[in-house]
Amino acid sequence: MEGNDLMDELKEKIAGEITLSDSPGSTMKKWRELFGITQIELAKMIRISTSTISDYESNRRLSPGVGVIRRFVDALFTIDEGKGSVVRQGLEKFSVKQGEKPFYNIHDFIAPISGIDFSRIIEGKVLSNPGYLDSLKLFGYTRVDSLRVILEMSPAEYPKLFGSTTERAFIFEHVSTGRSPMVVIRVAPIKPKLVVLHDVTTVDKLAVKIAQVEKIPLLATKLTMNEIEDRLSKI
Repeated sequence: MEGNDLMDELKEKIAGEITLSDSPGSTMKKWRELFGITQIELAKMIRISTSTISDYESNRRLSPGVGVIRRFVDALFTIDEGKGSVVRQGLEKFSVKQGEKPFYNIHDFIAPISGIDFSRIIEGKVLSNPGYLDSLKLFGYTRVDSLRVILEMSPAEYPKLFGSTTERAFIFEHVSTGRSPMVVIRVAPIKPKLVVLHDVTTVDKLAVKIAQVEKIPLLATKLTMNEIEDRLSKI
């Protein structure tokens, strides 16, 4: 698929998600933050006030029309292009659906384990909220392909990641800095009890800040996914 075709496909997916969302403003905010764009940058590009953008994102203003959504999505990619198209290139790597390979996998434990034990088993490095680990009881985990969930899962389908209980950890793989999955969690109606970033080198400060605000322990691990799943399968 040609580069322009991929970009057009991404634009359609983002515009469609905003249009069909029960909370269009929150979805707009999610994508603005995923692209690392400020309200001021966006306001200048689409020539509306920052207060208007803030009103949309906080759902104080009526849902934006198709024209506003189109300008919003175009602005995201134009601003990103000015910064080297880093975000677009990352999204394009995962834009082609691979139906034969699920992008999330749910595993439940036979008996619950504490956050401390879970962290020890996966050799997790605690990045935020270590004080919450001991009080957590985890009944399972969900392995999540970070960017594919962002691109392919609608907000209405998000609860499927929790399976039978919300008392679980999310392990995000194919993560660059951790910002994208944490932004999604920030705007989601239900949250995992613990988040693991798999094989990440440098964690985005915004990801850590969101974890702190949401009071979710954030961990990083360098174990392979096979090692993680093998260890957790014995629980």
